[in-house]
Amino acid sequence: MSKTAVVTTFAVVGYGACSSLMLVVNKVCVHLLPAPSFVLLAQFFCSWVAVKACGICGCIVVDQLEWGKLKAFLPISIAFLAAVFANIKTLQFANVETFVVFRASTPLTIAVCEYLCLGRELPNARSFACLLTLLVAATGYVLTDAHFVVHGYVWVGVWYVIFCFDQLYIKHAVDNVKVDSNWGRVFYTNLWAFILAPFPGILNEPEVLRNFQWTGASIAALSVSCALGVGMSYFAFLCRAQVSATYFTVIGNVCKVLTVLINIAIWDKHATPVGLGFLFVCLVAAYFYQPSPMRARPAVEPERQSLVVGEEEETLSRQPRPLR
Repeated sequence: MSKTAVVTTFAVVGYGACSSLMLVVNKVCVHLLPAPSFVLLAQFFCSWVAVKACGICGCIVVDQLEWGKLKAFLPISIAFLAAVFANIKTLQFANVETFVVFRASTPLTIAVCEYLCLGRELPNARSFACLLTLLVAATGYVLTDAHFVVHGYVWVGVWYVIFCFDQLYIKHAVDNVKVDSNWGRVFYTNLWAFILAPFPGILNEPEVLRNFQWTGASIAALSVSCALGVGMSYFAFLCRAQVSATYFTVIGNVCKVLTVLINIAIWDKHATPVGLGFLFVCLVAAYFYQPSPMRARPAVEPERQSLVVGEEEETLSRQPRPLR
């Protein structure tokens, strides 16, 4: 196995594990500590502080704080926070299961956008069938084991556009913004996210935090959540650097399926065999998906190439020769 394949596998497995566990851990954390905005800010804060501290100690390589890189990562953090905000607003009007269906359709849109904007090939027949199967299976699960509920299509549409832009722009930035290591991306993104995240809920949460009785369980849950946030941020950027935006979205959808399965195993004991079968089909479809390669640059036509060479030779022959 080549080094690139090893890094890609490491990134995909790491991101899948962190992403699948993140929602479950956050659910436990918010249950024990009813201040979700504070939890999110704590994750941002711990991510950039922990990474920078490890860099200062020499444990990892972290980029220095440079104005050029700071400017380059500002749009990334804005896109990320916009997606988070739109996600929250969407869940106010649609249940989680409905959200899974809309998210399952995003790889189809992103695949076309990658073809138009990022120079990738369109999915081949096999991959296109896998993307359709993923969407159909997710829809089948929702119709079988849950309920499709949407009250505000405007926010769903806003989230859809922002999410697709987020996936495409961050992929573009990861490929074009030069950093010393992947930890630099984690540092800059979470630093900006911590600065730019004045969530409205924070205004009400100081009262909650003042009256909150900290326990060992709540501290442990918050600590695990923050540690998992660091890992997820690292593996997400590493994975984005190795795979296409469409494939990264497919991996994210698989993580949501795994989260549903974990949720079923821990809390929901009433999943039907048909619903579980649809979730299994989602995993199979994602497994057989093949990422699209970059489009090859058009080769110079032989006639055109010979014409250019002839023009260059003629130009050189007309130049005055130096006197001896």
